[in-house]
Amino acid sequence: MSTNRKITLHSSDGQTFEVDEAVALKLQAIKPMMEDGRANNGILLGLTSKTISKVIKYCKKHVESPKSDDCTTGAVDDDLKAWDAEFVNVDRDTLFDLVIAAEYLKIKSLLNLTCETVADLTDGKTPDELIKWFYFKIAFD
Repeated sequence: MSTNRKITLHSSDGQTFEVDEAVALKLQAIKPMMEDGRANNGILLGLTSKTISKVIKYCKKHVESPKSDDCTTGAVDDDLKAWDAEFVNVDRDTLFDLVIAAEYLKIKSLLNLTCETVADLTDGKTPDELIKWFYFKIAFD
């Protein structure tokens, strides 16, 4: 998988992204398209360019980061955990967009990270605070 093949991703708002195959393979939802040649003319994703850009940044970091089992210390894991924590230090709407993108593209590690972040941010909130935080609108008759 050390090829230099590029995969073209298109956002819903018309932006185009060229990504290395190794990075694109992190997007499990498009992996079958890549394997059977359907990705040769690019893949249209139902996500905005802002969200795709962040997802690519996450996947690239995780592809380029040495695996902890390749090292004799846990420093790499600690560095990646710190990077992940900074990555999800975003506004609520961006975080929700990342949760949706992670589910849609089947990026398990990103889905776990974003859902854990949502759980941490909502921990200890009252029901009324949760209603506001999640934009719930409740109609009382």
